[in-house]
Amino acid sequence: MSSEIKVPADIKKLSFEVALNELEEIVRTLESGEGNLDDAIDAYSRGALLKVHCENKLVDAKMRIDKVVLRGDGEPNPEPLDT
Repeated sequence: MSSEIKVPADIKKLSFEVALNELEEIVRTLESGEGNLDDAIDAYSRGALLKVHCENKLVDAKMRIDKVVLRGDGEPNPEPLDT
């Protein structure tokens, strides 16, 4: 059984920037104490999913980044980024 969190499709389609902005707004709202308990629980749950989505986007971006080094003949030789 996988322990991976399933991110809903409506969140998966968000760009990193849009998801992060929404997450930041949720944090501000929760910190202010606005709203009722049920809304806060729903917001917290969505925020947790947005956090996972943003983390996934960062991992994907990191995997796509290549470090370019020059070979002996002066040509670029892409290598995976050292982690």
